[in-house]
Amino acid sequence: LTAANTLSTRYNPKVGAIRSWDHHKHLWNYPVIIDNMMNLEMLFEASHFSGDSSFYYIAEQHAKTTLLHHFRQDYSSYHVVSFNPDSGEVEKKNTHQGYSHESAWSRGQAWGLYGFATTYRYTKNPEFLDQAVKIANYIFTHPNLPEDLIPYWDYDAPNIPHEPRDVSAAAITASGLYELSKHDTDNAKKYIGWANKILESLNSDKYQCDTAPFFLKHSVGSIPGEFEIDAPIIYADYYYIEALIRQSKIQG
Repeated sequence: LTAANTLSTRYNPKVGAIRSWDHHKHLWNYPVIIDNMMNLEMLFEASHFSGDSSFYYIAEQHAKTTLLHHFRQDYSSYHVVSFNPDSGEVEKKNTHQGYSHESAWSRGQAWGLYGFATTYRYTKNPEFLDQAVKIANYIFTHPNLPEDLIPYWDYDAPNIPHEPRDVSAAAITASGLYELSKHDTDNAKKYIGWANKILESLNSDKYQCDTAPFFLKHSVGSIPGEFEIDAPIIYADYYYIEALIRQSKIQG
């Protein structure tokens, strides 16, 4: 509840979204990143715990604003959308960790799939479920998705197949697919099959770390930022474990 209250102070009703970053003020007046779809579950839970509907309202509005402005016609996602905080108008659509402003950064697609599937769980708004479905279809029909379903760090990276993979994007996607399978039951078998294949790949020697404390190797933090390139990352491990738990519950 303390965290939800703090996060809520970053919501601007003119924009209809929570401000993501305070850095790079010379680039963005009011940046909102696709990653922050992952914050909404906490706000929905805070509303449930406290009975304070303002948390629910902020989460739902953030999702609506993200759905409206972050996605291209093919349902790939921009990383950063910057707004005018006074008028709420979109000023820029950029990347910060992807290959280019118009490319599909792979972890961004994973955040979107997971985030909208989870938001549907709380709101039952069919627009959010439809968005998660379309993001999933974008990912798994992309010609640059490798056969083992572990994506390159950006679907439009220039030197595919000689580009680093991003295991974190794969783990997030797998967990999000298990979530999605509970809501789009007509296509549940397909989503579970994709998720199972991702985990089969992640369980192989190619992606398993042989030294503690990490489980998985071959993630990418930021190639433009020149950090965590082809490295273990804690949130890859987190969503890997979450996906394994979800898989075990489905398999009984």
